[in-house]
Amino acid sequence: MSRIALVDDDRNILTSVSMTLEAEGFEVETYNDGQSALDAFNRQMPDLGVFDIKMPRMDGMDLLQRLRQKSSVPVIFLTSKDDEIDEVLGLRMGADDYVRKPFSQRLLVERIRAILRRQEAIASDETETPEDTQVMQRGELSMDPLRHAVKWKGRDVTLTVTEFLLLQALAQRPGFVKSRDQLMDVAYDDQVYVDDRTIDSHIKRLRKKMRSADPEFSAIETLYGIGYRYNEE
Repeated sequence: MSRIALVDDDRNILTSVSMTLEAEGFEVETYNDGQSALDAFNRQMPDLGVFDIKMPRMDGMDLLQRLRQKSSVPVIFLTSKDDEIDEVLGLRMGADDYVRKPFSQRLLVERIRAILRRQEAIASDETETPEDTQVMQRGELSMDPLRHAVKWKGRDVTLTVTEFLLLQALAQRPGFVKSRDQLMDVAYDDQVYVDDRTIDSHIKRLRKKMRSADPEFSAIETLYGIGYRYNEE
């Protein structure tokens, strides 16, 4: 049973969404502000977080920023229809997805299930193979799907589920171009619609994280109007 942390200052949303998620078999913890959620996360981390952006004491952006200092747990943002700038900023900060208010609770359930499936899929295909064959080495890049671990030039890099899948897809075939549509298929289920800007935001965040380990990182190349490719360094 996956544990979902639902963080929103609207008690009606907390009540109705938690009932829906519990009916779908999830264990749900609710919080009406970011600070109380963060305090709880320090004791026990959820499997996935659903955060409203605008909240008192500590908003969703601040909560995500604090969370990303110690965890890559998947996060979905709840945003209003006028929060496009916040959506892009949230993705660049490390959110995995967003759902706009007012939203279908069925849509939210599908987004949650899609992200949890992606998280499980990172390691599930490799479980029957000897462990020493799991690590993918591409030049200075090392990726271990079973441990969700990434190293660049020997330095650890913490990635979200989406960022890991995108980097893995690009690095599997260095020099080959992946279109944005192909990367969407890698990172998202068919039920989840995302646009080009979402993939671009994830790639920008991924590059930023890699450059935190190595300011000279340039292995992910943009081919404008086409897509991205990984070049071994």
